[in-house]
Amino acid sequence: MERDIVINFDHVTKRFKLYKNDTRRLLGVFSKKVKYKERIAVNNVTFQVGRGETVAFFGRNGAGKSTILKMITGVSYPTKGTIEVKGRVSALLELTSGFDPELTGRENIYLKGQICGLRDEEIAALEQEIVDFAEVDEYIDQPVRTYSSGMKARLGFAVNVNIRPEILIVDEALSVGDREFRAKCLEKVNNIIEKDHVTLLFVTHSTGTARQFCSRGIFLVKGEVKFDGDIDTAIELYDAAGKASKLRSKAKKDAVFAQSESVRLKTDEAKAEADAALARFKDMKRRAKRVNNLLGTDPQRALKELADMTEVSKKPLPGTEAK
Repeated sequence: MERDIVINFDHVTKRFKLYKNDTRRLLGVFSKKVKYKERIAVNNVTFQVGRGETVAFFGRNGAGKSTILKMITGVSYPTKGTIEVKGRVSALLELTSGFDPELTGRENIYLKGQICGLRDEEIAALEQEIVDFAEVDEYIDQPVRTYSSGMKARLGFAVNVNIRPEILIVDEALSVGDREFRAKCLEKVNNIIEKDHVTLLFVTHSTGTARQFCSRGIFLVKGEVKFDGDIDTAIELYDAAGKASKLRSKAKKDAVFAQSESVRLKTDEAKAEADAALARFKDMKRRAKRVNNLLGTDPQRALKELADMTEVSKKPLPGTEAK
C-alpha cells in the first residue's frame, strides 16, 4: 500500500445469508443444509482513499453505504476481496455502542477510549474536553442507564470526535441533539478536518451537508459503484436517480388509481384511461432502469433520459387530452 493511501478496497464483495427466523440462523451455523436467501450488499467494489481526503457516500437505503463503513471499522468482514486500513479509526455509526449501562459516563469515556486503543494517560488528557463537549454536566458521574437517549448520543459523539482520530467515519450522526448542539457538532468535525488533516468518510442523505464537508463523492446503486469523483457530479447523479425513482413511483400510483376507477365506473372511457396509465407506468419503469444503468457509464445520457422522463410525465395520458 502506498504511504499516503489510508484505505484500500480491492474487489470487495459482501454477501449476507438471510434465514427465515433465529432458529434457522442458529441451525445454519452447524449445518449447510439449512435453507437461506443470499443478498449481495456490496458487489466487487474497488476504491482508494488518501490521507486527508473527505469522501461522501451516496445511495438509496440498501445501496451498501453502511456495510462499506462497517467493513472499514472491522465490525463486518468481506466475503471476497481485501480491505486495508491504516490509522486510528473513530466511527460515528451507532453512537452509544460500546457503552456499559452500569458504568458512569466518566467510566465509559475510559472504556471507549481503551476500545479505540488509547492509553489511560491519553484518555485522562482528553477527559475534561469530552465532558465539556457532551454537556451532560453532573450526570457524568451517574450510571449511563439513567441517561436519556439524547444524553447518551451526545456523550457518544463527544468521545468519538475527541479521541484524535486519523480516520473519522460518520453515518448520519450529525443529527444528534438539538439545533445548537448539532451546529457545535458540525463545527467540531470541520475543525478536526482542517487542523488535524483527518480523513473523513461521510454517509448522509443531506447533499447540502455533504457538499459542506466533502470534495469527493462515491455514488452506489445496489452495492455497485456507479460514480467516483468530484462531489458536485456525485450529488447531481444521486439526485437524478432519486428523481427517476419518484417519477416511476408516481406513474405506478396513477396506474393503480386508474385501474381502481375503471373497476368502479365500468365504462369504456375509464378502461381506456386505465390501459393508458398502465402503459405509461411500464414506459417510466423502463426509462428509470435505463437512467440507473447509464449513471455509471454515461452520466450525460442518464441526465438526458431523466429530462425526457420529466417531459413525458407532464403530458396528459393518450386519449385524455380533451379532459
